[in-house]
Amino acid sequence: MCDYSLHAVATRPAEVGETIVTTTFRGTSTRGFASEADMSVAVCLLPGTELAFADNVRYDNRWIWTRTINSRVGKFGKVDPHIPDRHHDAIEFPDGKYVLVTQLVEGQRATVLQLPVTQPLGEREHKPQVVADTRTTPPRLPIG
Repeated sequence: MCDYSLHAVATRPAEVGETIVTTTFRGTSTRGFASEADMSVAVCLLPGTELAFADNVRYDNRWIWTRTINSRVGKFGKVDPHIPDRHHDAIEFPDGKYVLVTQLVEGQRATVLQLPVTQPLGEREHKPQVVADTRTTPPRLPIG
């Protein structure tokens, strides 16, 4: 939900429709998302959360250069989760490329469009699908 490097920062889950901002959190060298209303609290995203950025997404690599992705929409996910002590939070773009959240340039605004379904499939309420009645005789109705 939030990268391991934000363990010392207050966190809360994202909400649909809110605007979040990329920032570097005080006392860390880690970038992440915060609410416009409280930049000291990290807003955590679940894998599959869809975002719409206000502008084309900008990122940097070790503060040497800045590049722009020609896209304003992306989906939050994790990369290389099997490698410990490494940043995993990333935004995947429609062309299949991804950028680590810690590489996003500060001050970019994004709207949370949609959160992923978190309820396991087996626990959802099951409603049978209605199919057309192909019988040639009318159905019998119960009496009483």
